[in-house]
Amino acid sequence: MSASGQADLVIVANRLPVDRVPEAEGGGWRPSPGGLVSALEPVLRANDGAWIGWPGDTEEELEPFVENDMSLVPVHLTAQEVEEFYEGFSNGTLWPLYHDVVAKPRFHREWWDSYVTVNRRFAAKAADVAAKDATVWVHDYQLQLVPQMLRELRPDLRIGFYLHIPFPPGELFQQLPWRRQILEGLLGADVVGFQLPGGAQNFIRLVRQRVGHKTHRDLVYLPDDRTVRAAAYPISIDAAGYEKLARSDAVDERAAEIREALGNPSKLFLGVDRLDYTKGIIARLRAFGELVADGELDVEDAIFVQVATPSRERVEQYILIREEIEQLVGRVNGDLGRIGRPAISYLHTSYPREEMAALYRAADVMVVTPYRDGMNLVAKEYVACRYDDDGALVLSEFAGAANELRQAWLVNPYDINGLKQTLLDASRSTAKERTRRMRAMRKTVVENDVNAWAASFLEELSQVRESHGKPLRPARGS
Repeated sequence: MSASGQADLVIVANRLPVDRVPEAEGGGWRPSPGGLVSALEPVLRANDGAWIGWPGDTEEELEPFVENDMSLVPVHLTAQEVEEFYEGFSNGTLWPLYHDVVAKPRFHREWWDSYVTVNRRFAAKAADVAAKDATVWVHDYQLQLVPQMLRELRPDLRIGFYLHIPFPPGELFQQLPWRRQILEGLLGADVVGFQLPGGAQNFIRLVRQRVGHKTHRDLVYLPDDRTVRAAAYPISIDAAGYEKLARSDAVDERAAEIREALGNPSKLFLGVDRLDYTKGIIARLRAFGELVADGELDVEDAIFVQVATPSRERVEQYILIREEIEQLVGRVNGDLGRIGRPAISYLHTSYPREEMAALYRAADVMVVTPYRDGMNLVAKEYVACRYDDDGALVLSEFAGAANELRQAWLVNPYDINGLKQTLLDASRSTAKERTRRMRAMRKTVVENDVNAWAASFLEELSQVRESHGKPLRPARGS
């Protein structure tokens, strides 16, 4: 930030881009994993930027601080607000509703009240931190009211909003008792970004029907002569970074160790997901188990490794899905496994990028089968790591990534028989076919990386109200 304590570019997200290091490990902070941080870090530095977010605990109210040359501005949440705003409205109401009601959303007025309170706190913090005529980029479903709240406080700002999860069709969104407030909150932005064109179209249609504003294609015309653009900006990954990691000797050696530890199977299937009911983990494990039971695959030469990263462990639906997955894994291994040869190797933990890259290099078939996903970056990470143009990607039609990675083996995860056949087709494909598909997917991922995503959104935002606001400077070297 500038000497005045104000920033020309402000990122507003639910979490800060750093995680607290436990006292036992020396304390302090370490960078959070994920492409969003790596994409926005250089842009922040080039523009005297600041990042506003929750630091991840409820113990103390922290002052702004600098970490890894980034100006970070913490927003404090109480334990009750974490329960009602985050675990409640964000993940008990919005998350299931926006993911095609895979689980039933719950509508509690006290959760909504907390959502409003916390969004107002984020907006007030952004209003304090942003310099005159600054650009503010707000992220994701937890903060959908911030754009309008911020505009009321600071009409001079250029405001963007990006939704990282799907935006649902009207017949689902209209169940939300506070549907108009959410739509009006998003309309506080100059540009509203979505993963897919369908999400943007759903939003435009709902604004026209529920709020009554005039619309034309991707534009909404507001009574105050402001125009809001709603469009798709598909997010991606640091493709070059993943490929560099995958080519390293350490990752190459670790990939060989993984296969050795698993008994050097001829086919290694891999799933990597946050532990979530939207990810279709049970469907894929059931399909694999049936293939082994049917004799199509044998535990002597095929194994499924499922990594399930812990997530929202106090939310009831997540407790239940974990129990269901663990029971299924136990049943499949008990019925079909042999000593030293389980059918499924299940890991409920998180790993650093180096270990993930090694798993991607070790896997013959990557299985990504969400019932609904905004994008799914794991699919793109696998492709980026397959620099030898080998490996097979089985991908749900309902992941946003399927819109770009059309050469994957696409599948409907609700169709267990179809999923079984697709797993077999991918595992039995010829080297020539795998190379043809992977080469095309790698071209897509490399050309449309996370830096291109961030640049395209910010460029769109910088063109809004040309006479207003400071131009953003590109990241150095870009």
